[in-house]
Amino acid sequence: MGIEAALPAEGILTTQLQKVINWSRRSSVWPMPFATACCGIELMATASSRYDLARFGAEVMRFSPRQADLMIVAGRVSVKMLPVLQRIYQQMTEPKWVLSMGACASTGGVFDTYATVQGIDQFIPVDVYVPGCPPRPETLIEGIMAIQRIIDNDGIPPTGPDGLRRPLNITVEPTHTVGSQPTSLTVGQS
Repeated sequence: MGIEAALPAEGILTTQLQKVINWSRRSSVWPMPFATACCGIELMATASSRYDLARFGAEVMRFSPRQADLMIVAGRVSVKMLPVLQRIYQQMTEPKWVLSMGACASTGGVFDTYATVQGIDQFIPVDVYVPGCPPRPETLIEGIMAIQRIIDNDGIPPTGPDGLRRPLNITVEPTHTVGSQPTSLTVGQS
């Protein structure tokens, strides 16, 4: 019933080495969470049994940047935290990927102040943007699956002519539709 049934009697399988490497990278994405606010709670919920992030090989949260290859920035980032975020990104080994989770990490959200970074993409390259405030666990899983599709296609993040890492700038589209209000909504009427 497993792979043994698909193999010939001799047990030899031919494939390309790059495809095997991409498959192993895709199936073992180890995230480094940088969760600072309510998006962090949704990140924790994604790893729970209801959503089961382990199905995608990303359940091993690594809090050491040298063991992680996917940084999930969840929540707002203040100006004082920015050097720490950049240092963690620099300490991660190549190939590395960045997922910006939520409105605060992507654009600063509702915190339009001098102390809040208005989008982490100004300081580190972001590969996938996950929208929402906070985004649902299904949307985060869709973002991780987008990174897995990227790894399957090329395997290595692109670099520009100057040798620096180029961001992929992929935005995950919401998969739900907003229904109508259960009661009629009137504003400014008595």
